Amino acid sequence: MKRTTTRSSRRRTVEDHDDSERRIKKAFKRKGWSEVKANDSWAIFKIMSEFVEGFEALQRIRPCVSVFGSARTTATSSEYALAEEIAFLLTGYGYGVITGGGPGIMEAANKGAQRGGGTSVGLNIELPFEQEPNPFIDKEKSLHFDYFFVRKVMFIKYSQGFIVLPGGFGTLDELFEALTLIQTKKIGRFPIIMVGKAYWQGLLDWIRHTMGDKHHNIHTEDLDLINVVDTAQEAVDAIDRFYSRYMLKPNF
Repeated sequence: MKRTTTRSSRRRTVEDHDDSERRIKKAFKRKGWSEVKANDSWAIFKIMSEFVEGFEALQRIRPCVSVFGSARTTATSSEYALAEEIAFLLTGYGYGVITGGGPGIMEAANKGAQRGGGTSVGLNIELPFEQEPNPFIDKEKSLHFDYFFVRKVMFIKYSQGFIVLPGGFGTLDELFEALTLIQTKKIGRFPIIMVGKAYWQGLLDWIRHTMGDKHHNIHTEDLDLINVVDTAQEAVDAIDRFYSRYMLKPNF
């Protein structure tokens, strides 16, 4: 069994390498003007269609919180249970949930939102691995994207806050997108809650001491944009505490 798995892994590695080589060679291939124009025109219309579809589907949703985290988290893990509980509690405060629509943390959050009778949105991305829509998304709120940047616009535009559980590169991409937009005042200062102090502490220490204290690439107060917690109730309380100051739950 182990030998079969090893062979399969090696075969995937070779296939991935070959695919990467093809993409690199294609990028350097000289194209005629008509080919460039045709490809770019098609891409423009595809991008526009994804924006239109997303706006039409999400413009009437109730206030939602985006939940980010790893697609690789197993259903038996403590992080999965934590994400499900956070989403379930959010519905009790009147919030729906937006996720990336896939497995792992995303599935757990959609499951918790559905269990609580709240809005459950999934913004799925077409990938060659990992990503299949989970079964806990509201039927009319399961969207599919080819472009990461269009998908991230939907996360930001229709969220009242961001809860970030342990994850990988994709989770960091989503986290820093939200932080950058808030830091540069392109969007309001919506709450960003990072869940799991032990998981995130190394990153936060590096941001504070290396990026901040040593190289001065951020202001020390930029870290005030982040709230770090350990429990589901702490995460939800941080969201609700933020909006209680306004005596209302805003929507876009």
